[in-house]
Amino acid sequence: MKFGVSTFITDQGISPTSLGTALEERSFDSLFIAEHSHIPAKRETPYPGGGELPDIYYRTLDPFVALTAAGVVTERLLLGTGIALIPQRDPIITAKEVASLDLVSGGRVILGVGIGWNREEMRNHGTDPTTRGRLTDERLHAMRDLWTEEQAEFHGEFVNFDPVFCWPKPVQRPHPPIYVGGGEGAFRRVARFGDAWLALGESPEKLGPQIERLRDLADREVPVAVYGVPDDPEQVEGYGRLGVERLLFYVPTMPERETLEHLDRLTGLVARYS
Repeated sequence: MKFGVSTFITDQGISPTSLGTALEERSFDSLFIAEHSHIPAKRETPYPGGGELPDIYYRTLDPFVALTAAGVVTERLLLGTGIALIPQRDPIITAKEVASLDLVSGGRVILGVGIGWNREEMRNHGTDPTTRGRLTDERLHAMRDLWTEEQAEFHGEFVNFDPVFCWPKPVQRPHPPIYVGGGEGAFRRVARFGDAWLALGESPEKLGPQIERLRDLADREVPVAVYGVPDDPEQVEGYGRLGVERLLFYVPTMPERETLEHLDRLTGLVARYS
């Protein structure tokens, strides 16, 4: 089992350069960071976690800028989005951003994707929340074509462009791994586009039957990563018994000193399973 970190990088917490360096020094294999382009001042969509929306959602850095900063000061750390909100992203620009980061980092990108939950936020990007699933599928398909074809074209319900050149191409071939986030509603997307399922904090007890249903649907052994894992040894052992490929411990957004102390505690836990 591999161990990484999931977090929100904001203007009020540890910098992406300091965090990236600290993770690599402590032998974590990956950093996955969240994305929100903005939070509408008048928000009606309930926060999925319940209660008030935490401040970190309002202050996230752009994920590809932050991951580039982390990539510059590291050599081995995998750079992941957890998750990139594909319904809010132009597919041509996003394909270029992902490929550019993969090139400058030497092939270390993992693209975690999802459809989002904040309906007001996605409407501000011109996205109809009721069709965001189909939109996401088309954009992922188009991005794969842009990465793998010298002249790509796409003509769909939402995405439409004639033959184009789009460079650079990713270092990783055929493209960086795509981790599809979400619950069971995302399983068909995982089966079609996913190199792995990015499960969002499910306990081992709930996750086991879900993995079986996913693999039955996909008709293959889909790798599983779990996002937002608590530092609970019993849960870590439970994920290990399920054959989970990667655990992403949740690290609260804090100043540098507090973050490093938290990482040291996680390092002690991870050492039990090395």
